[in-house]
Amino acid sequence: MITHIQGKLIEKNPTDVVIECNGVGYMLNISLHTFSQIPDNEHLKLYTHLQVKEDSHTLYGFSSLAEREIFRLLISVSGIGASIARTMLSSLTPKQVREGIATGDVALIQSIKGIGAKTAQRVIIDLKDKILKIYDIDEVSVSKGNTNKDEALSALEVLGFVKKQAERVVDKIMMSQPDASVETIIKQALKNL
Repeated sequence: MITHIQGKLIEKNPTDVVIECNGVGYMLNISLHTFSQIPDNEHLKLYTHLQVKEDSHTLYGFSSLAEREIFRLLISVSGIGASIARTMLSSLTPKQVREGIATGDVALIQSIKGIGAKTAQRVIIDLKDKILKIYDIDEVSVSKGNTNKDEALSALEVLGFVKKQAERVVDKIMMSQPDASVETIIKQALKNL
């Protein structure tokens, strides 16, 4: 509904800003990343996300379209609300969040306050394909240097499995067992394919 707000910066705090636009002051919740990007001049434009609940309408502001897109992807995951998504974007830059999900870095996502191991894995499983598709990140370049994974994938291809399907299964195995041997990866992948 409201895609951006442009106006005079009235108040600036690490968690929120007030922007006056045509005589109306809008309070926008922001991440620390956006706070660090906001210049101290009077005129400001922030991209917004309006969250409508039964008891409240809350505006979230972002310094870039990329940050807003990551926020929207995060809140689409079950168990991730707007406040946890904002905490993630305060702890990490949008690029770090994006790359953490793309590479399956559970430890990085789990390092954020309020996110446990299961939620971190759910974020990665739910968003990895979307992140790779939206940002056109090449999976091979993201996970370079993993010879066990590459050997297991080529073996599964020789056995007649579709590369994309095999890659998904192998990625899940690598998330739970990063140091798995080629044989272990292949055996577990065969059970799941």
